[in-house]
Amino acid sequence: MLRSSSSERGPLWRDPAVRALVIQALLLLGLAALIVMLVTNTLANLEARGITTGLGFLQERAGFSIPQTLIAYSGDSTYGRTFVVGLLNTLLVSGLGIVAATVIGFAVGIARLSSNWLLARLAAAYVEIFRNIPLLVQILFWYFAVLQALPSPRQSLSLFEALFLNVRGLMMPAPVAQPGFDATLWALALAVAAVVGLALYARRLQARTGQALPVYRLGALILVGLPLAVFLVTGRPLAWDVPVLAGFNFSGGVTIIPELMALWLALSIYTASFIAEIVRSGIQSVPSGQVEAARAISLPGNITLRKIVIPQAMRVIVPQLTSQYLNLIKNSSLATAIGYPDLVAVFAGTTLNQTGQAIEIIAMTMAVYLLISLVVSALMNLYNARTLMKER
Repeated sequence: MLRSSSSERGPLWRDPAVRALVIQALLLLGLAALIVMLVTNTLANLEARGITTGLGFLQERAGFSIPQTLIAYSGDSTYGRTFVVGLLNTLLVSGLGIVAATVIGFAVGIARLSSNWLLARLAAAYVEIFRNIPLLVQILFWYFAVLQALPSPRQSLSLFEALFLNVRGLMMPAPVAQPGFDATLWALALAVAAVVGLALYARRLQARTGQALPVYRLGALILVGLPLAVFLVTGRPLAWDVPVLAGFNFSGGVTIIPELMALWLALSIYTASFIAEIVRSGIQSVPSGQVEAARAISLPGNITLRKIVIPQAMRVIVPQLTSQYLNLIKNSSLATAIGYPDLVAVFAGTTLNQTGQAIEIIAMTMAVYLLISLVVSALMNLYNARTLMKER
């Protein structure tokens, strides 16, 4: 059978594959031309208004204070340092929120499946209430209705004359390391390494012989006992700076500002309501026969949950959990509503208003959130890949 020649197939413009390539090339050229036009017009408008472009403004003096900083900062610091302060504050509230939301979410999700009628109904009420109230409303509630209603520093709520809660925040003792405390830190690092080694050894031993070691109890004993023993032997080289009322406010110690407390509570409680439903659905995805088989061999309920149900449920939980972590990080930008000094407030807010470098500042802010989200996604995907059940 003879093959048809190219002339018999007709001109190239009638070939669907060629037409598709031409159309895609034209679309790419049009998109590139649009981007070039927008950039050119933007640069011309900025030049006409006397606004310089570039990142040189990061070396200029900021001239404003920030109520919470994890690194040294003053009004004489640069805008570049302002960026770092805002980034660290964003990472702080995001990290605290992820930990708290995970703990609360898992507890409430498991409680929803409890055989205890009251506990299950309370967990369901928690989910339905906090999941259906907008996050911004919850942030404003915790800040204005709860924390701003606390007493003044002179009438602070006190716990053991060491913790003080008032309208200006939570004051706690601050640890002050003394000479010789480095030995305790090295002992803690050694204990962590020992616990990791113990976990790896126990896994291999169980795979080889079927014998299970009490990893949790031994790990807790090593993790607490070794640093504590070194700490006591070296003469307890740690002092505490206890906050003291001086005039109209406290001095010394560590102060957790109410803006951080309100944002942390709202983010944690709101996100935990979604995580609880994710955990519930993950547990219910495990075939009931698995639980019935565990009961048939008289396995305790806590071991059944920890060794059988949760490991299988995690393959359903982790992908959805990643989305909630990313939502929490992005939702932390609502901090501007109550004045918490996160990246959006101090950099995309105050810094932008003072410098007018809108393009650079917004681009840097967007890039930071994108990078954080990609890192969290990569870590969660790595965890998911390492814990995924391997089929035979």
